Amino acid sequence: MNRILEKTQLGPCLWEYLIEAPDIAKAAHAGQFVIVRLHEKGERIPLTIVETDERVGGVRLVIQEVGKTTFEMVDRFDAGDSLLDFVGPLGEPSEIENYGTTICIGGGVGIAPIFPIARDLKAAGNRVIGILGARNERALFYEDKLAAVCDELYVLTDDGSHGERGFTSDVLTRLLEEGRKIDRVWAIGPPIMMKVCSDVTRPYEIPTIVSLNPIMVDGTGMCGGCRVEVGGQIRFACVDGPEFDGHQVDFEALMTRLRIYADDEAESLDEHQVQPCSKKQEGIW
Repeated sequence: MNRILEKTQLGPCLWEYLIEAPDIAKAAHAGQFVIVRLHEKGERIPLTIVETDERVGGVRLVIQEVGKTTFEMVDRFDAGDSLLDFVGPLGEPSEIENYGTTICIGGGVGIAPIFPIARDLKAAGNRVIGILGARNERALFYEDKLAAVCDELYVLTDDGSHGERGFTSDVLTRLLEEGRKIDRVWAIGPPIMMKVCSDVTRPYEIPTIVSLNPIMVDGTGMCGGCRVEVGGQIRFACVDGPEFDGHQVDFEALMTRLRIYADDEAESLDEHQVQPCSKKQEGIW
């Protein structure tokens, strides 16, 4: 059993948890994740490790209410409660080296996993340019954390309520068209965002890393549920990733697979009388 040490709301349907897991806290690196199961009848879901706190043996996660399990976790599990299973660290760590000038792009909840990558790239001696994007000001988070580890930080919202109005790919395009020498790019967020960012950097032949989060069950490569096509080959996000070369990922196949269980997910929410996040946001924050 892993005790919840802290629970904090970051925005509409967006929460930060600090979970007691000292062994994982000692071993985890940027880019890795854990598999969580709330109780004996619960499903297993992957959640990216945002930060670790070895002082208290804690692992920090950011939870977005998007499905039955994440809604249940937010509604029923508070500080002091315990999670049944908390397994990790899983997946391959981010490849952190001194590349030169790097760009770290976080879109939506992808801001959470981009933070430890930007932090570690800065610690390795890189110049780090951060680009954050969200639907609106209320959906933005970790701006201060990213500002502390980035040499430059650009913030965008779809509606212009904070920072520039536009999309993360707009700033990426602008920087490259200005002739900025960029040695490596990380882009984490919705699949369409990662695809567009990868398409922007492809003509410049800039290595671009994306983090894929398809449906996972066991997190060990045995179920095959998280298979993705990269460079014409089948790979498993849980053991071969979750980070891959964005120029090699078949994003169309990925997005098709992500839509396969949309009806089942909606039915599960209805069965458990869970209100979709879009309807909960009114007055939540």
